[in-house]
Amino acid sequence: MVCPHCGATNRIPTERLADDPVCGRCQQALLDGHPLALTDASFDKVVAGSGLPVVVDFWAPWCGPCRMMAPQFEAAAAQLKGRALFVKVNSDENPQLSARYGIRSIPTLLKLRGGREVDRVAGAMPAAQVAAWAQR
Repeated sequence: MVCPHCGATNRIPTERLADDPVCGRCQQALLDGHPLALTDASFDKVVAGSGLPVVVDFWAPWCGPCRMMAPQFEAAAAQLKGRALFVKVNSDENPQLSARYGIRSIPTLLKLRGGREVDRVAGAMPAAQVAAWAQR
């Protein structure tokens, strides 16, 4: 797993993913149950270095439904800690990612496996629905 804080690659045994692993270089939490904020510059390295499914929330600060869904996304990330990596991408600040994935409305959630999109859904959802969708 690639550390989103310093970029170091860390090896974590699968059975230890839920044990709050920390980066061997910077000692920051790798999977603390909170979504990671990624950018155009950090996205590819973190996603490619994750052995877990990645759930991406494309959002913007001016978007009312995005702000309503933020705590639900956070709750789903805590629920699936160690089983999926939850990340947030501010679509206003990261236009290259938004264009690459064809984001037309927000919030939009993408599910990635092995760096490839396997599913997407648009619109705000409650935490239970986000978690169920992420596990499909």
